Amino acid sequence: MTETTDYTPPQVWTWNKGSGGRFANINRPIAGPTHDKDLPVGRHPMQLYSLGTPNGQKVTIMLEELLALGHAGAEYDAWLINIGQGDQFSSGFVSANPNSKIPALVDRSGPEPIRVFESGAILIHMAEKFGAFLPTDPAARAECLSWLFWQVGSAPYLGGGLGHFYAYAPIKIEYAIDRFAMEVKRQMDVLDRRLAESEYLGGADYTIADMAVWPWYGGMAKGMLYGAGEFLQVQEYKNVIRWADQLGERPAVKRGRMVNKTSGEPSSQLHERHEASDFDTKTQDKVAPKA
Repeated sequence: MTETTDYTPPQVWTWNKGSGGRFANINRPIAGPTHDKDLPVGRHPMQLYSLGTPNGQKVTIMLEELLALGHAGAEYDAWLINIGQGDQFSSGFVSANPNSKIPALVDRSGPEPIRVFESGAILIHMAEKFGAFLPTDPAARAECLSWLFWQVGSAPYLGGGLGHFYAYAPIKIEYAIDRFAMEVKRQMDVLDRRLAESEYLGGADYTIADMAVWPWYGGMAKGMLYGAGEFLQVQEYKNVIRWADQLGERPAVKRGRMVNKTSGEPSSQLHERHEASDFDTKTQDKVAPKA
């Protein structure tokens, strides 16, 4: 392997130039809002502010699965947050998620709005609220949550690691691509071995662990992420493909994938899943979520 750079890190890093690449215009080393803009509020109990990325799909799949079970309290308004245009840095969104990442949920079913951010936290919140897709048996619950948090810890290697350096970085760095390709293939093997012995990740039942892992690793197994399917030889992971196909046939998963999706055929996108507000948006104190 040959190095293509003679870069030496300075003693103190300073932000004095753009990082380049597809997301350079939204990358910055500080938090907080860049502009004032309130979030819209619809009439349903759940207000979702998101985008149809793998992280966003986790939550819309969960909401659609709850609705399929007949939980009317899971009705939601889905508002598109265009991260390429910096919507996540509005004052309203930052109040819902101080980390400025999608998805963010505001649960307005009670006397006071409750904000929930981070997709894993949203899945647990909704599962506990409706008593669905999270086992109550201690051993089964532990297995489900272990795979949920496996995804939370592992996906950055797939997205911010391999995805960035393979597909989005302004230059191809062999060391970075090799490093993350190796790790993603190891992760796929972890899943393949688990799914060789179990129908679903948590065991015999479909759970929030499957909903969390499927958009990322099911998508990779089907060659839908970063154009890297052939590169990673994803057809090797037969058990992951079986599981990915099985979940992909669920009607709620099909619907959840469409919400706030901005790529692909227009018929595969659902951008207007919201209705007019029954809340008083003129009084910000009345609609602002409580941390």
